[in-house]
Amino acid sequence: METTHTHNCSGEQGHNHDHGHSHSHGKSPVILFFTGLALFLVAFFVKEGTILQNILFVGALLLSGYHIILEGIVETVHESREKRKFIPNVHILMTLAAFGATLIGNYEEAALLILIFAAAHFLEEYAEGRSKREITNLLKMNPTEARLIQADGRVKTVDVSQLSIGDKLQVLNGDQIPTDGRILSGTTSIDESSINGESIPKEKTVGDDVFGSTINGSGAFTMEVTKDSSDTVFAKIIQLVNQSQSNLSKTATKIQQLEPYYVTTVLILVPIFIAVGPFIFDWSWNESFYRGMVFLISASPCALAASAIPATLSGISNLAKRGVLFKGGSYLANLATIKSVAFDKTGTLTKGKPVVTDYYFLTDTNEQDYIDIIVAMEKTANHPLANAILTKFTSKKNLELEVENKIGKGLVTEFQEEIYQIGKPEIFSNVNKQITDHNKQYAKEGKTVVYFAKDSKVIGLIAMMDVPNEHAKTVISYLKSQGIHTTMITGDAELTGQAVGRQIGIDEVVGNVLPENKAAIIKEQQNRYGSVAMLGDGVNDAPALVTADIGIAMGDGTDIAIDVADAVLMQNDLTKLSYAHATAKRLDRVVWQNIIFSMMIVVLLITLNILGKMDITVGVIAHEGSTLLVILNGLRLLIPTKSK
Repeated sequence: METTHTHNCSGEQGHNHDHGHSHSHGKSPVILFFTGLALFLVAFFVKEGTILQNILFVGALLLSGYHIILEGIVETVHESREKRKFIPNVHILMTLAAFGATLIGNYEEAALLILIFAAAHFLEEYAEGRSKREITNLLKMNPTEARLIQADGRVKTVDVSQLSIGDKLQVLNGDQIPTDGRILSGTTSIDESSINGESIPKEKTVGDDVFGSTINGSGAFTMEVTKDSSDTVFAKIIQLVNQSQSNLSKTATKIQQLEPYYVTTVLILVPIFIAVGPFIFDWSWNESFYRGMVFLISASPCALAASAIPATLSGISNLAKRGVLFKGGSYLANLATIKSVAFDKTGTLTKGKPVVTDYYFLTDTNEQDYIDIIVAMEKTANHPLANAILTKFTSKKNLELEVENKIGKGLVTEFQEEIYQIGKPEIFSNVNKQITDHNKQYAKEGKTVVYFAKDSKVIGLIAMMDVPNEHAKTVISYLKSQGIHTTMITGDAELTGQAVGRQIGIDEVVGNVLPENKAAIIKEQQNRYGSVAMLGDGVNDAPALVTADIGIAMGDGTDIAIDVADAVLMQNDLTKLSYAHATAKRLDRVVWQNIIFSMMIVVLLITLNILGKMDITVGVIAHEGSTLLVILNGLRLLIPTKSK
């Protein structure tokens, strides 16, 4: 068991010291701790009050508290020199309290104090390590080798770092995919859970993208490398995780900043407390010194220092397991305080691809005949609207037509000596009133319409729309239930945005927005509502994501959006936003529960001490017990958040 100390009690975890003092203790403190514990237990089998028993207690204190004492002294000296002012930590309080108890002959209590404090210390390290392991379980696979297809066709195993964009790789069944790329030949299914948390393998074939660290199924394929190993999705996720380990929540940071002042105040108050004890409380000097040591223990901010960080890391790891990655605890903590959320429309609130929603033909012939002609014409086109039409309609006759895409006329073909056209409404003049009425209705609904004409007379129309994401309405409803204002920002026409907005129940729609103006809208929202979050997926969303208090990128979005965002929804699943917000609210409650509880314990112990109702043993157990409860309360964030 290797233990890496991270200063939970001293409020130092996650704080990256410039001097690189990482405190990787290795196994020695653990061995010394259990050796000291053994001496402590043996002491109870020795005659009470003898020199041998006292030596065993002192030995237990020194061995079990070796790293506590060392860090208390060394860290205080080092930090004080670096900052050029006195910067004590909580370890120095525990060290002084233990030696003070020894001076007045309470060897057993001194050893017990250090033993419980050290045990709590190791538990805090375990708690933080548990949170970090929960995060990295999502990212446990780190590809190292690849099967490179050389120019002569032979396959050579090389290190992933040697790969270049354009290299051809062979991936066999069961292989770990070494880097991001595109399939050139072959069909397979791939487990992409390490990237998006989705447990069901995805079917992949020629032209599909594949991601490094994911696991190939039963098929074999060849692929082309499309990204440098440092720019892969997996590499970006690791970067996110590394950032989340070191970026603490604002509450945690404030606690860390206040701790040296708090400890300094206690160190000043203790001698004053001891000095005035005989005069105010009529204690003997021995009793006053004893009460001073109990005061020292009771006032230690160990539980306060552990209030936020284990809880924050647990919350981050909870979300990471479910495909929501935060770059740091501050962003997760701040998510609980947002007053407004702005969404990009296309690809965020909508699916990003148009679908046919309505169609209408004049009934002077068989509708299917028209569909056969439309499908044959659209098969020759290569644009999203054609894809939407071909997805909607199925032909019964496989017609082979010569189709031209004429500027100003759209798609044109000749069939059975008749000219057929598909194009925008504005290029047609001979339009039936029924067609016009349908077009007006569909336009009001924000739909894009194309006309279908025979011999220049419009005989039908097809309406298409980028339909809402299936989860958009649920998420908007959740946010409104939390009193959060919702806004859609879109470059589309106001009418189109309003149509989508009505379907999902959004509060406000801002249409015809140029990419460079999105950030200005976020600033205006901040002035109106306060803290604002922004969700987007494109390059044009990047300035707004940076401007927002919390920028959230969709995982299928562009690299630049993911790079600048503070959090990523890996599966493009909007419901993860609701889950993240609910988890952030839980985190806020747990942290404040911990802070209030820890300070109440401090006040209670100090009061009981002044009243003479508590000794060192009770103080040690109560104080360290409160620290353990705070840690365990924080670990509750590892449990899935209940949906509202």
